[in-house]
Order: sequence, then C-alpha cells, then structure tokens
Amino acid sequence: MRFGKRSTENLNSAHPDLVRVANKALSYGVMDFSVIEGHRSVERQKELYDDGKSKIDGINRKGKHNYTPSRAIDIMPYPATVNGVNVWGDNQRWCVLAGLMFAAASEIQVNIRWGGDWDGDGNNADSKFNDYPHFEIV
Repeated sequence: MRFGKRSTENLNSAHPDLVRVANKALSYGVMDFSVIEGHRSVERQKELYDDGKSKIDGINRKGKHNYTPSRAIDIMPYPATVNGVNVWGDNQRWCVLAGLMFAAASEIQVNIRWGGDWDGDGNNADSKFNDYPHFEIV
C-alpha cells in the first residue's frame, strides 16, 4: 500500500516524525487510510471552530495543525464506506486505525496523542470531545 497524491501532499505538510509514523502504519498492510489534513491555515481552523468540529479557533489559540510543519494530521480509514457502513459511524474502524498508529509510533519511538482518547488512558468513552481523525505529536 502507498498513499495517493492528495494524501501525500497533505502528509508532506506535517512534521517528519508524523510522516514516519503514518508511513509505518500504512506499511503494515492491515488497513488503508487517507491523510485528509496536515497543515491548516488560520482561516480553515476558524471555519472548523465555527462548525463545532474543533475546540481551537486558530486566532486566540493556535492548534497543532497551525504550525509549519504541522504537528498534527487528520487521517481516516479508506474507503469511507464498507458493507454499507459509513466510517463516521463505525467506531471499530477508527480504533483499529488508532491501534496501527500507536504501534507504528511505538516502533519508531515517537510519542503521539489521539483525538479519540485525549488523556491517553485507553478509554475513549471518557472524552467529552472525540476527534477520531486527529493524531498529534506530544
């Protein structure tokens, strides 16, 4: 497996450690996934904040996506729908993807945090704001 053109472009705006983690996770061949966002402009950050998809507005508080290179990436399982189930309602696929990212990060010794388990306690049910696509360098 390898990333497509759009994923590669998005990934190339990210910190080299995140690039290495994503490439390692994809290399396992367990699940295909897309990189849907790397670096994010202030305007894009504000748009996501206004839509309730981010807790950070990019103006009063800078997010990890707002750095150059980006200290965060957003990824999602590919394809978006499997057997009629859309990924946005399929928590199992997100958890498998998170497991791949954590395995890759551990293997290459990069510390990451997932938006599905902000406090890193292994329980995503205690998060008040789930951002399943989000992975960041800690």
